[in-house]
Amino acid sequence: MARPTKDRIIEKLPEIRFFKPAGVPGHQLEVVEMTMEEVEALRLKDVESLTQAEAAEVMNVSRPTFQRVLTSARKKAAEALTCGKAIKFEGGDYRLVRPGHCPECGKKMRRGRAHQHGKNFAKEPCDDCDDSQDS
Repeated sequence: MARPTKDRIIEKLPEIRFFKPAGVPGHQLEVVEMTMEEVEALRLKDVESLTQAEAAEVMNVSRPTFQRVLTSARKKAAEALTCGKAIKFEGGDYRLVRPGHCPECGKKMRRGRAHQHGKNFAKEPCDDCDDSQDS
């Protein structure tokens, strides 16, 4: 039996969740569905220019898992662009955590504990959550 997928950390949801080729009615298009974690992988790697190791750490996944998510996202984007298909962003196994906030409770972290990309951001909880885990 396969292991259940753990939630991937996402810092930012896309503002627009549907793209289609101009001039083609939506009912004539095939739709490629891309998960939110695939969109986040593209953003971290290709927009933010993080290394795969840094991006994997931000998303709280292993580097091989990040590679699989990124490869899937790029394949779907290429298929939609080259075959004239629409792209719809939805679903996936993710948890939204804003940068500089605790991944457990969502509370804004003190300056010394807030982490930047690739610096254990997604793995270290705030002092309050850290204390509750120790007890």
